[in-house]
Amino acid sequence: MKIDPALAGGVVLTTITDVVGFFAFLGLAAYFYGWITMNDDPLFDDEIAPESKSARKRQMHALQDLGEQLVSLSPAQLAKLDIDNETLIDSVLLAQRISHRSGKRRQMQFIGKLMRNVDAEQIAVALNELHETSRKAKAVEHVVEGARDALLLRGDDAIGEVLSIWPNGDRQLIRQLSRSANDERVKNAPPV
Repeated sequence: MKIDPALAGGVVLTTITDVVGFFAFLGLAAYFYGWITMNDDPLFDDEIAPESKSARKRQMHALQDLGEQLVSLSPAQLAKLDIDNETLIDSVLLAQRISHRSGKRRQMQFIGKLMRNVDAEQIAVALNELHETSRKAKAVEHVVEGARDALLLRGDDAIGEVLSIWPNGDRQLIRQLSRSANDERVKNAPPV
């Protein structure tokens, strides 16, 4: 092979030079990246990194779920929430009237879009307070039903228990109502 070694070595020398230069560039980049991230400059802070698409999607679904909770409320409950955005309220009321599945889905997506422009945290807090009030009312109702059932089953023996729950209750009226309810139950008469 009559190839000049100076010409044949050029390919090898160029390859070696390129590889060394490439790794030197990567090494310097890694060094300066480490130096930059250790810096306290807020431009290079990791907390300012852009949100991922998945995180934005989760936020949009959370807003749409909050919108679905608004749609499940009655108009009176919706008025108690004190929402400033008239377009949102109108859209929620419209969604309550829509019965077609795909139309309702599109309206819910629109409500989710409108929710981006309102204070969703305030609405969530108001919804939680509304649900808490409802839970408390149900708990009181259960206590009243328990007292009623105790009076119907045990009669005058349960009056002391009922008065321990409501100390300002009228003992004579409770006894009279309890006895008349027991009489009606014995006669299978409807309650008065």
